Amino acid sequence: MQCLPVTQRPDLGDVAREHGYEYRNGEGIRFWDETKYYRFTLRQVEDDLETPAEEIDAMCFQLLDRSLGDETIYRRLGIPEPYWDYVADSWRRREKNLYGRMDFSYDGTGSAKLLEYNADTPSTLYDAAVFQWVWFEQAVAAGLIPSDADQSAQIHELLVDAFRVMEIEGLLHLACLPEIEDDRETVKYLEECAQEAGLETQFLAMKEIGIDAAGRFSDLEDRVIDTLFKLYPWEWLMKDAFGRHLTTSGVHFIEPAWKAVLSNKGLLPLLWEYFDGHPNLLPAYFEGDADANDLCDNYVRKPLLSRQGANVEIVRHGESSPGAEGGYGAEGYVIQAFHPLPEFDGKYPVVGCWMVAGEPAGISIREGRHPITDGSANSVPHVILD
Repeated sequence: MQCLPVTQRPDLGDVAREHGYEYRNGEGIRFWDETKYYRFTLRQVEDDLETPAEEIDAMCFQLLDRSLGDETIYRRLGIPEPYWDYVADSWRRREKNLYGRMDFSYDGTGSAKLLEYNADTPSTLYDAAVFQWVWFEQAVAAGLIPSDADQSAQIHELLVDAFRVMEIEGLLHLACLPEIEDDRETVKYLEECAQEAGLETQFLAMKEIGIDAAGRFSDLEDRVIDTLFKLYPWEWLMKDAFGRHLTTSGVHFIEPAWKAVLSNKGLLPLLWEYFDGHPNLLPAYFEGDADANDLCDNYVRKPLLSRQGANVEIVRHGESSPGAEGGYGAEGYVIQAFHPLPEFDGKYPVVGCWMVAGEPAGISIREGRHPITDGSANSVPHVILD
């Protein structure tokens, strides 16, 4: 894996406006950096990233199978007991999922190591699915990158295909907290994918979802919500006042309730417990487990539930380096062996492997100024070139 400099597109301002990005002269696009790109070989993408992602996805499904006969898995993850059957039933029915992103530490040599699985509310989807591909096509046309290069970017096509086979009847509602810009734009993009698949859609803010007299979810026009894509964590839904209606609402959720197991960082010690020694996993334990002492003074402490690296702490040789504050951690922590991100000119890239309906769909790079990737990280495009 190489990080190579490249000339920024001269018409970036026009391209930004076309795609709904804010562009500032002299600064470019916030959270996007095309003054460089990361170069992979096809073997690295297929063998070192996509194959491990498929294997880990399969291991996650085995864990979900195990959870049907072992409810202590839900307890260890902090899932509220009233929802255990609800989560289990969603897996028994094999309710279809849409997408997720596995984040790896990978430098082009050795095994990529799973840092976490953003299985429920992953961000930067449009950057990965569309904007980096637009950069790629335009950079090739302008002679900025080699003409025989390629890119791992099948996310858009696979999202549209996934919507087509979900057997959604009637109106598809999509909801999020619209005041969170990345969430809003992600849902708007997914709405476009659903429309391209031939579905009728309706966007909602989460606060606009109502409950009718029969306990069913409804929209602002009092239409019953039968299918809802929600970019809103399952743990928040289960704590909200209307969460008590989840089990009787009859709503088909995207992502399904079983994603509450995979989107929890407690997944990391569970995978290590059942698949100890897998080359793409790092040793991980629930905080307080005696085996966590094996990690000595080099580990990462992560809340079971957090976003954008909030409340994550790196401990090296006994010295702590905390990430951004975010109010997470009351639910508990996991301890994961420290495995550093590669460093290129003072920046730390994490490689995201996107999964769509269980299939590797593309990769993306988020590059931060700190070893803990947070909300200030930039998306950086990539190419495949042997």
